[in-house]
Amino acid sequence: MAPLTYARTRRALKRGEITCVGVADGFLEVVRRENPRLNAFTHVDCDQVRHQASAVDEALGQGADLPLAGMVVALKDVLCTRDWPVTCSSGLLEGYAPTYDATAVARLRKAGAVFIGRANCDEFAMGSTNESSCYGPVRHPFCDGYVPGGSSGGSAAAVAAGMCHAAIGTDTGGSVRQPAAFCGVIGLKPTYGRVSRSGLIAYASSFDCIGTLTRSMEDAARILKVMAGKDVRDATSAPGIRQPDTGRPLKIGLPKEYYGEGLAPEVRSMVRGLADDLSATEATTIPVSLPHTAYGVAAYYILAAAEASSNLARFDGVRYGRRARQSTSVDELYRVSRSEGFGFEVKRRIMLGTYVLSSGYYEAYYGKAQRVRTLLRQDFDRAFEQVDLLLTPITPVCGIRNGAWGDDPLQMYLSDIYTVTANLAGLPGLSVPIGWYAGGLPAAAQLLAAPFKERPLLEAGKIIMKMRNIAR
Repeated sequence: MAPLTYARTRRALKRGEITCVGVADGFLEVVRRENPRLNAFTHVDCDQVRHQASAVDEALGQGADLPLAGMVVALKDVLCTRDWPVTCSSGLLEGYAPTYDATAVARLRKAGAVFIGRANCDEFAMGSTNESSCYGPVRHPFCDGYVPGGSSGGSAAAVAAGMCHAAIGTDTGGSVRQPAAFCGVIGLKPTYGRVSRSGLIAYASSFDCIGTLTRSMEDAARILKVMAGKDVRDATSAPGIRQPDTGRPLKIGLPKEYYGEGLAPEVRSMVRGLADDLSATEATTIPVSLPHTAYGVAAYYILAAAEASSNLARFDGVRYGRRARQSTSVDELYRVSRSEGFGFEVKRRIMLGTYVLSSGYYEAYYGKAQRVRTLLRQDFDRAFEQVDLLLTPITPVCGIRNGAWGDDPLQMYLSDIYTVTANLAGLPGLSVPIGWYAGGLPAAAQLLAAPFKERPLLEAGKIIMKMRNIAR
């Protein structure tokens, strides 16, 4: 069995104790054993995985310096990869195989990463439970009866179950941080623009972020360093911006709006307990206010649905993907192809987005939501004038039972209240494992930072995990 953190694998590779092929074979064995139960992967090609690993071994033998040599990585089913199918876990893209790599994928490949498979996800990354995939739901890696979270549930479950060193997910409203929290792994959502979105099949373009799911902060930092940077194919991508460290004990803000009504007592107790532990160190905890937090969920679902309805208009059954066989006109071809190909949750969000963008409702909904987005960003700007980081819960509940929200989508949307605000403001966020709840479910806390301050975010996460004796 290969070491589960890449730092250990890298040391063993340098000492010549293992090979990349041996590491890949170790993870493939875990996939063969665990994936039938978890349904975390939608596509695994063992021969191709070994071919990738063999090529990295050959490059290392020739003296190549590859920062991610032999790191085994799962890719969420929304990132284009040459010669692999990508379906967004939707029947509409059945059989679609890109001819190019997403920029993030290409950079990982060049750095020596070995891709083990496609990770299952909610259809077109729309969901919080990973139950809307056309391939069926992903199961929680060690808590029967509970979902692994979504939409990057397959990525989180794969890392938690030891099927890869790390996984790449996407975070539009919390879809890296929330499943990471539910599965007890580390989830990093970078600053908007830190990682190029070129080759990412879009859900909501002004929100989507490519993030990481790992077992150690070091692994998250290594992957981010490789993926980050300006890309000519993405006008919203940012150059490698690094802000200086504070050079003093951290000031950590506790937003009062994140600890109010609707938060489960167990979650409040766990995160507040962490705040008390941090106060006992050199860190200082300070109450802060983000007064427009209550409007975050409404603003997010209006704006994200509007962008989704626009982005998904291209999937019409003509250029690629599923095409209706029985149609007598172009209009019927579009209608039937989309009706057969899209799942219920995606249809719901397309309809909502089309409604808020329609004549007579645009300013009443979309325009007001954009103004709320600006107010939320200003709230965070004021908070970060007082503190270095914010400490908050990630979800209002300890876990979500399978099928619990099938007939109540509003409960699913409201559960994103603590995560969507970071996407609205374009901030980096981190899900940090902090222990276990009484019922055996993993517990986690969220750290938020000002734009492009991922380094102090990861350093604080490392301190917290050490404090809570969560060794990786």
